[in-house]
Amino acid sequence: MSPDPLISIVDDDDSLRVAMVGLVRSLGYRASGHPTAEAFLASGEAASASCVITDLQMPGMGGIGLKRALDAGDVHVPVIMITARTESVLLESARDSGALCLLRKPVETDALIDCINRALAA
Repeated sequence: MSPDPLISIVDDDDSLRVAMVGLVRSLGYRASGHPTAEAFLASGEAASASCVITDLQMPGMGGIGLKRALDAGDVHVPVIMITARTESVLLESARDSGALCLLRKPVETDALIDCINRALAA
């Protein structure tokens, strides 16, 4: 784990992304927000991220695609996925992708903090 963990937040919902960045910073971590998986990957930040929090469903590449892209690029970073979706096939795909946590929106703060702590301890 980096001495100054960076949590990258990828979500197309501007208000949620800004709120999550604020929450993560209030916990004492560095945080950055990205509106799309493609923007996150293009930023070059993946290699320095200690944890990625991503929405499962977004325009373009979703959370599962992002996890696969990270794995394919040999970037082994814990991924926390969040979703408002309820389809069992989609949720099972998210779990099977290797996500550390799968949280339902609205995200409970304590559950997110627990997942972040688990990610940083990995």
